[in-house]
Amino acid sequence: MEFELMEWFQLAVRWIHMITGIAWIGASFYFVWLDMNLTPPEKEGCKDKAGVGGELWAVHGGGFYEVQKYRLAPPAIPQTLHWFKYEAYFTWISGFILLTILYYFGADIYLIDRSIADISTDAAILIGLGSIIGGWIIYDLLCKSPLINNQMIFGLVLFTLLTLASFGLSQVFSGRGAYIHVGAIMGTIMVANVLMIIIPGQVALVSAAKKGEPPDPVYGLRAKQRSLHNNYFTLPVLFIMISNHYPMTYGNPYGWLLLAGISLVGVLVRHFFNMKNQGRAKQGFILLPIAFVLFFAIAYAAAPKSEDAPTEKISFATVETIIHERCTSCHAAKPTNTDFETPPKGVRLETSAQIAREKTRIKQQTVDTKTMPLGNLTQMTDEERKIIRWWISQGASTD
Repeated sequence: MEFELMEWFQLAVRWIHMITGIAWIGASFYFVWLDMNLTPPEKEGCKDKAGVGGELWAVHGGGFYEVQKYRLAPPAIPQTLHWFKYEAYFTWISGFILLTILYYFGADIYLIDRSIADISTDAAILIGLGSIIGGWIIYDLLCKSPLINNQMIFGLVLFTLLTLASFGLSQVFSGRGAYIHVGAIMGTIMVANVLMIIIPGQVALVSAAKKGEPPDPVYGLRAKQRSLHNNYFTLPVLFIMISNHYPMTYGNPYGWLLLAGISLVGVLVRHFFNMKNQGRAKQGFILLPIAFVLFFAIAYAAAPKSEDAPTEKISFATVETIIHERCTSCHAAKPTNTDFETPPKGVRLETSAQIAREKTRIKQQTVDTKTMPLGNLTQMTDEERKIIRWWISQGASTD
């Protein structure tokens, strides 16, 4: 019963994470689009246009909307002023709870792979938390350095540092653990931008406006800058959120490099849409085919290389013994591994028919990517993986 309650709790938190994430990303995308599509007011001298720096008309849901953006602040702050912050906060909180449950409480399963680094659970958790906190500190220092004055160089430096972080984490964590921590670094940067830069800047603007003082424009410029950074982080973070379903990415020996390449694809796609929103779609259109070619070049490079199988036939009895010794402790109707009450993803490998039916999944996860067994808890050897590969290449006969 306790296990089932935990499963339901994980489901609830994951659902909350998805809902709040959609709300946050949707608001972020909308306001970046809005800012890039504002046009100068048509009647600058009119009373209702005083101080307005840009406006936009839109139609949606059967109604017309007029949006105005002030250069600094309106003559008077309205009684009702909508803020956008809790979507970001609850996305991060729910994400951190999931990280803690799955990767810290379940470190031996999802975070640590002792064939990569034989480290303790405490050390793994400290490294994970240190990378998340350190990521924000380094990013914030970069934003306060002269590099921020050249967005191209700033972006290249930041991309390089995140790639190095991905490489470093892949040397101590499982591929899946490394990916999720790179995502946590970027997600934490995004929410810290909201909490520590964007919202305090907005508070300062509102406070000055209420006092009748001229607002300092630096707050608005800094908030806009960090919002744009968040905009470019979004697609790589979304990829990492779904990557655990695709072990051919994080399970690849060069998974850190794949992550860098796929993140670059996301940045290129996001940059195209930003250019399109600025009315420069024709200039930016080349980015889409570049992203398309890059994505499939990565997929081709990541494909497992074939190798010659031995001429002698691999007996199913040999394969069955390996599966039972290395896999069935989890993948059984009643797993003997106490971390699981039911077989993960409902996959059972107890009978010859079940093993044959799952041959494609077995090949992908135990041979091609080596992501199974989880954390290699049962210590499957490379030789055993080769035997399974050869058996499958020979037709996966159970005779």
